[in-house]
Amino acid sequence: MDASVISGLAALAGAAIGGLTSVTASLLTQQAQAKAQWLAQDKFRRLELYKEFIEEAVKSHIHALQNDNPDIPALIGLYAKVSRMRALSSPKVIGSAEQVNQTILDTYLSPNKTIPELREMINNRSIDLLRDFSEACRAELLSM
Repeated sequence: MDASVISGLAALAGAAIGGLTSVTASLLTQQAQAKAQWLAQDKFRRLELYKEFIEEAVKSHIHALQNDNPDIPALIGLYAKVSRMRALSSPKVIGSAEQVNQTILDTYLSPNKTIPELREMINNRSIDLLRDFSEACRAELLSM
């Protein structure tokens, strides 16, 4: 073989290897960016769902403390959000959310609270039914 052919083939092989390396690096970078974007969107979706659940649960709990007749549409909304969590969240978050729903339902079955009783509940922090749920959500989001 002629030396010029060998040097030409070496240059061509070097260019091909360099091109493949560049394409591979580009594909890996795009894949990493797509995964990071998907994780950010997933985290945002969960944050929004948890926020909505917390807001509705607080309203429902306050209603349950003051009323004997349940707010059925609000309870259904809470159960719907728990069902959405089943598709996205960890078992600990789902279990905590189910416990919140059960506590709200049980509260409707207990006698209505007076202002002094509500004050006592605030002072001894027994009114905070979302603490375990919030902590489970935080742990899950930090682990992502």
